[in-house]
Amino acid sequence: MSKISPLAIIEDGAVIGKDVEIGAYCHISSEAVIGDGTTIAQGACIYGKTTIGKNNAIFSHAVIGSIPQDLKFNGEDVELIIGDNNTIREFTLFNPGTKGGGAKTIIGNHNLFMGYVHIGHDVIIGNHCILANAATLAGHVEMGDYVVIGGMTPVHQFVHIGDYAMVAGASALAQDVPPFCMAEGNRATLRGLNLTGLRRHLEREDINTLKSAYRDLFESGKALKESAGELLESTKNHYVTDLCNFVIKTKRGIPFERKNI
Repeated sequence: MSKISPLAIIEDGAVIGKDVEIGAYCHISSEAVIGDGTTIAQGACIYGKTTIGKNNAIFSHAVIGSIPQDLKFNGEDVELIIGDNNTIREFTLFNPGTKGGGAKTIIGNHNLFMGYVHIGHDVIIGNHCILANAATLAGHVEMGDYVVIGGMTPVHQFVHIGDYAMVAGASALAQDVPPFCMAEGNRATLRGLNLTGLRRHLEREDINTLKSAYRDLFESGKALKESAGELLESTKNHYVTDLCNFVIKTKRGIPFERKNI
């Protein structure tokens, strides 16, 4: 049975699932869909066409689904889709998509968004990601699974971040970060593999293979996409294949220090 404060404002048309808790002074829009088991703490606001899955925990004063911070937005039909089992902490701001970006912002499952995190319009986030306090994603950013973004780190629009990557706190990221890699600095550059994260999820043999691939790609002094193409032809490891394909497809470039050998 749902537990909804009489002081919450829920507009006609909102769809509220089973065992949902909504605190005092919350605002739920007429187009919102709230999945079973989700809790929304006092003062949080769910605006626009926002779909929230099951068992999410949304903390006080989060603003979810407010219109995009994009001057081109003109009231188009856009939406925000959030999966299951996410934790969304205090004073976070999630925007829906825009007409120019596919009209959808999409969040996966089992993610942690710490306080003051901003998710811009048309962002796509995978599963099991952690965004620390005041990490800010501009429009059209795409993140894979198991990505970690440190606190106070802004990410430039259209940047892609691959699976198992990490961006250190107080960095400023303007280019793509390949899967399995770690970036740090202002402007952020690659510092190596995200070994701490990889050891939690990958076998030692796969990590050693990725170490060798990283050296070939970023420390050999050869042209990056040429090296990636050569590795693709020779490797049988699917993690290395993912890494090479990301490098070949990047549009914003990879931020690393090129060595003259």
